[in-house]
Amino acid sequence: MPRIKPFRGIRPPQDLVELVESRPYDVLESDEARVEAGDNEKSLYHIIKPEINFEPECSEYDERCYTEGARQFRLFQENGWLVQDEEENYYLYAQAMTHRDGQLHWQYGLVVCAHVDDYMNGVIKKHELTRRDKEDDRMRHVRETNANVEPVFLAFKHNPALLALIDKVAAQTPVYDFVAPIDGFSHKFWVISDAADKALITEEFAKMDALYIADGHHRSAAAARVGAEKGAGPDAESSFYMAVCFPAEQLTVLDYNRVVKDLNGNTKEEFLQKLAVNFDVECKGAEEWHPEHAHQFALYLDGEWYALEAHAGTFDPTDPIGVLDVDISSRLILQDILEIGDLRSSKRIDFVGGLRGYGELKRRVDSGEMVAALALFPVSMDQVMNIADTGNIMPPKATWFEPKLRSGLVIHSLD
Repeated sequence: MPRIKPFRGIRPPQDLVELVESRPYDVLESDEARVEAGDNEKSLYHIIKPEINFEPECSEYDERCYTEGARQFRLFQENGWLVQDEEENYYLYAQAMTHRDGQLHWQYGLVVCAHVDDYMNGVIKKHELTRRDKEDDRMRHVRETNANVEPVFLAFKHNPALLALIDKVAAQTPVYDFVAPIDGFSHKFWVISDAADKALITEEFAKMDALYIADGHHRSAAAARVGAEKGAGPDAESSFYMAVCFPAEQLTVLDYNRVVKDLNGNTKEEFLQKLAVNFDVECKGAEEWHPEHAHQFALYLDGEWYALEAHAGTFDPTDPIGVLDVDISSRLILQDILEIGDLRSSKRIDFVGGLRGYGELKRRVDSGEMVAALALFPVSMDQVMNIADTGNIMPPKATWFEPKLRSGLVIHSLD
């Protein structure tokens, strides 16, 4: 059962939130953060991307950056740009994004402190591998700031009691309500201070079998390592880390698509012939075409879109990994035909998150930078949770969650 607790959040005053809040540290480059921060001394980028406070060529892994991030965090608190709540609270965070069908979709997450032991023992389940260097980077940032400045993105299975509580809180006036300038997504935030509401949240999470990491595997690993390093005991504040927990049914997983630099020596005709061994191949012409269900793929090549339908027998429907379209396409197209092995290291392939749209796939191919694009039907949250429940790991570049959590709405101190 997951162990969670409320916490004394460190937050910007209501009139400063839009100056403080930012995109997550890992979705933009240092130069982009420098531009977005501009002359805004209150931007959270000074804490989470502290290299912007040094010369442009400064690496984000420069030793000075970790000290600077901690210094900026103290400065923000001294200046009153971040203020700690007097009581331990839970929080509700809502995000809205317009889907491709034109409908506005809201998702509501409870902001809690999760226990590092639950990550270590698998109660908080992961579906991706982590890289040690990225863990080390986040660990240094947590250690130096002595805080979880940015939350982990978790999901939980259907829970009627929590959904009812979320509805009740969301009917109240939020303390923050703004539209992010970069992507146009809406964000709202409430403080849950009622004792009965807090008790219900704690009790309902204790009834769950598991929580699932949607995004933030490296932040989870780093928080767990810092908690173990401090060794302050299971009830210490440093044994908990900040997470936003969403009902799984509200989450949107977008397609995570591929673009390749070459056809491995094949002509267009030879490539299409080799595809026909394992797929039904149908030319759809120049008009953009999207896969309509799992095991169907969209190929953009030489100015035309093609529908690819995997043949029966090319995958095992009982295999939680083998049934995934990312695995099917990796085995039958990228490896067997194009001989692209390690997707994490190959220079012949790149990846385009679904939010950028098919227009980005077409642009990169039409420009001559890439020779072909392969678009996949999105993975479902049920598949993500099934992978985690069976102890498996998703193939690389399988999930793209949108919208991303905004940073700076609330911070968790390890003291």
